Amino acid sequence: MAAEVTKEFLEEIKRLISANDEKSLLKLLSEEHPADIAEIIDELDLDNATYLFKLLDSELTAEALLEIHEDDREKILKNLSAEEIADEIDELDTDDAADIIQELPEERVEKVISEIEDDAFVKDIVELLNYEEGTAGSLMAKELVKVKETWMVPTCVRKMRSQAQEVTRVHSIYVVDKENRLIGRLSLKDLLVASPKDRVSDIYIPKVDSVHVNDKGEDVARLMQKYDLEAIPVVDDQNTLIGRITIDDIVDLIKEEAEKDYQMAAGITEDIDADDSILDKTKARLPWLILGLVGGLAAASIMGGFEEALTNFPELFYFTPLIAAMAGNVGVQSSAIIVQGLANDNIKGSMLSRMFKEIGLSIINGVLLAALIFIFGFFLNYSTSISVTISISLIMVIILASLIGTFVPLILDKNGIDPAVATGPFITTSNDIFGIFIFFYIAKLILGF
Repeated sequence: MAAEVTKEFLEEIKRLISANDEKSLLKLLSEEHPADIAEIIDELDLDNATYLFKLLDSELTAEALLEIHEDDREKILKNLSAEEIADEIDELDTDDAADIIQELPEERVEKVISEIEDDAFVKDIVELLNYEEGTAGSLMAKELVKVKETWMVPTCVRKMRSQAQEVTRVHSIYVVDKENRLIGRLSLKDLLVASPKDRVSDIYIPKVDSVHVNDKGEDVARLMQKYDLEAIPVVDDQNTLIGRITIDDIVDLIKEEAEKDYQMAAGITEDIDADDSILDKTKARLPWLILGLVGGLAAASIMGGFEEALTNFPELFYFTPLIAAMAGNVGVQSSAIIVQGLANDNIKGSMLSRMFKEIGLSIINGVLLAALIFIFGFFLNYSTSISVTISISLIMVIILASLIGTFVPLILDKNGIDPAVATGPFITTSNDIFGIFIFFYIAKLILGF
């Protein structure tokens, strides 16, 4: 049983490394899960991590390599020779091998590939590297189990045994015709109970879900989620079976997309990590901060145009942050729901019906919140006209913010732009500006200044 990576366990690892006790290290770590090995390596300094990486068997460290943080993996790979990297890659499935090679500097890629002895494996990796990033082709692995419809059951079993040796985990058995075109799948249960005289064509299931090699990764994820699939075959224009995508790759994709959308919603335009340089973080954050600054200047300019209102009715000044905050909050809430719905492909109904629904919801929320404002103004002895001004403004601002938060992501999505860019600073800033303008304009109409 693998030991838990506790602080004490990690200290023991460091002690054995310092003592150069290779025998004890191998004994201690030989039963560890690759994910635990990755966790240990992440906690070590570069020299000790590289030492441990070279010491352990490639079969164990290759899987751990995939679990290590990207920045740490880059540093470790720099300390390995082309031959050592090739040994690690040789233990991986083609999709994972292609991912590792893709992270290498261009000048090292050719050297590493030349060190891999299996020509067929190299051919598959090179093919995967040629697919556009984010497509089904870039996510798939070439390893799979397939059988031909013309095979007799005994032949089928024998061929499957041979293929399974190259596959880490067999999720599905795919059936192809003599041209290698995907025509169905084979149930292991049906195969086990079939007569030796049966052919695959007698027992296979014609219905099989598949994706095209150029389909977007998000579409593949949506399909696998919808039908609860652990793996899905990948085909080309001729419906030729060329690979499969497994659930672990889709989970990684979903995680990466979620992180990217979260950063975009927070106003970060580039993919950054906590350990990135100050310059990288500045470049990622500054564009949206500039947008926020412009929005703030615009709001200040609007308030400057209503200087008379602030002079005659100073109470309005105290509620300006509230109006701006409510506009931003409502806009972000509405846009977050729409962006999530677009990601899950469950946005139904026409634009018109959605607009009426949002207006109805906004009126209910606005009236309830306005009532609270009215009660608050009563206890603070504000005049009725001031309370009415603030209440009506709040209702109108909530309606407008809700509509902006709903339709901006939808419009962006229709024009092929990631709707995640509509959340966070963009929605907040735009609603701040409109909210303050509406507030003072309604105040002008009601209070008559």
